[in-house]
Amino acid sequence: MASPRATAGKIATRGQRNMKRRLWHFHGGLRLPGHKAESMQEPVHTASIPPQLIVPLQQHIGEPAEPEVEVGQRVLKGQRLAYATEYVSVPVHAPTSGTIRAIEDHPIPHPSGLLAPCIVIDSDGEDEWVELTPPPDYAGLEPSALRNVIREAGIVGMGGAGFPAFIKLNAGPGNIIDTLILNGAECEPYITCDALLMQEQPRRIIDGLLIMRHAVQARHCVIALEKNQPRAYESLREALSDEEKTFIELVQVPTIYPTGGEKQLIKVLTGKEVPSHGLPLDIHMVCHNVGTAAAVADAIHHGKPLISRYVTVTGEAIGQPSNLDVLVGTPFSALLEQCGWRDDRDHELIMGGPLMGFNVATPDVPVIKTTNCILSWPRAAEQHIPMPCIRCGECARVCPAQLLPQQLYWYARAKNFDRVQDFNLFDCIECGCCAYVCPSHIPLVQYYRFAKTEIWAQEREKRKADLARERHEFRLERLESKKREDEERKQRKKEMLKKNQGDKNDSDDNKKATIEAAKARSRARRAEPAAADDSAAEASASNSDKEES
Repeated sequence: MASPRATAGKIATRGQRNMKRRLWHFHGGLRLPGHKAESMQEPVHTASIPPQLIVPLQQHIGEPAEPEVEVGQRVLKGQRLAYATEYVSVPVHAPTSGTIRAIEDHPIPHPSGLLAPCIVIDSDGEDEWVELTPPPDYAGLEPSALRNVIREAGIVGMGGAGFPAFIKLNAGPGNIIDTLILNGAECEPYITCDALLMQEQPRRIIDGLLIMRHAVQARHCVIALEKNQPRAYESLREALSDEEKTFIELVQVPTIYPTGGEKQLIKVLTGKEVPSHGLPLDIHMVCHNVGTAAAVADAIHHGKPLISRYVTVTGEAIGQPSNLDVLVGTPFSALLEQCGWRDDRDHELIMGGPLMGFNVATPDVPVIKTTNCILSWPRAAEQHIPMPCIRCGECARVCPAQLLPQQLYWYARAKNFDRVQDFNLFDCIECGCCAYVCPSHIPLVQYYRFAKTEIWAQEREKRKADLARERHEFRLERLESKKREDEERKQRKKEMLKKNQGDKNDSDDNKKATIEAAKARSRARRAEPAAADDSAAEASASNSDKEES
């Protein structure tokens, strides 16, 4: 006979299957050609270990890690190479065993194209693991302890932004998380790494979701993916147990770009909107990528840090578009060669998708924790020269954040950074919908990124100036306090000297009085015999007179 709990689980599951979740729509968006089938013809392959790996010290939003290894030192796979120095930071680990060749600046995948500090490892081909120590049963750990394990594993958001995962799993005191969402809505064209992960490793994702649920104490969980991935949906559905289906909901969402945006996905699933300048926590929700969940499962169940990820390598100049399981630090060139890249001047390399990705200057840059796609993209046959804005309003029509891109453009172009923030610049997710539909070919997103960068730079300078002013004011206050203390000390010394002088005068007067009293007593004592002699003489004289008479 089935237990009451199992029966209830089956009833809840049947009810859930029969009940279709209502979905909402966000404003704007685009329906774009997917170009996903090209890279999904084969299962995920493990990329070969390159002779040299380049591991940047900063692969996430926040502060870079600090190296704790030296040149010439041999390291093992999974060994920590650098530790987090600030709260918004995570450690970096060795992707394979080998010897530290250098700690130096190296080109990294970044829109700026600048160099950044990296640890260069000559791999020894042995791929020897450091001793792994997975934590005890996570259900017995406090959420804070669980978050610390996730942080030490170097896990960041793998959907593109790269925010440290342990911070997003910290709801804060008094906050109740109603819904934990796993984002598998891979809405940008060409990218299929998350789809293959859901299709081939559904249990890893679910295990990671359960761990995350314990960390935030969520009441309900949702795994969301787009309707154009039926095989991934079936894999996840089959991997869920009957009991898990009572609190984990699997939802297919429309294939509209950018449904995969955090705020847009929350709107589609719940009808709720994250407040301007706010976070999903403000409406009692947390959203993570499916890749992040898989990394969490590896860290908690096996003690493995985040040192590899799935990467889509695709595009017109790629002979065999594929998805590869890649070690962090692998140069793009090694993956491109493995996938039959045709290097020519007619194509450029993009990290990410065609709308939100950015050009990389050289194929020698390394894969980092947020590298989801390497795209070979055809160069424009002719360079589109931006024309004046014709105020057609198409940009506002497709903006998923319901902003006014035209106004943002005008103020960003004029460098009026105070005014541009009045139009909620920082609510822009840089999805590129506005630039995609602009008939004047204005690179709108570039203007928004420029404005954000300048505002952040001004804020940093303001913080530095405020800190310098605070230090100056503190120094003046300290000098003034010292001056007051010196004056008070001098005043106390004067009063003490004055008091001592008064005490001395009183002492001198007392001494004089004592001396005078002593002298008086001495005179009195000397005067007593003379008076006695005079009295005797008077008495003798008196007796003589009496005899004569």
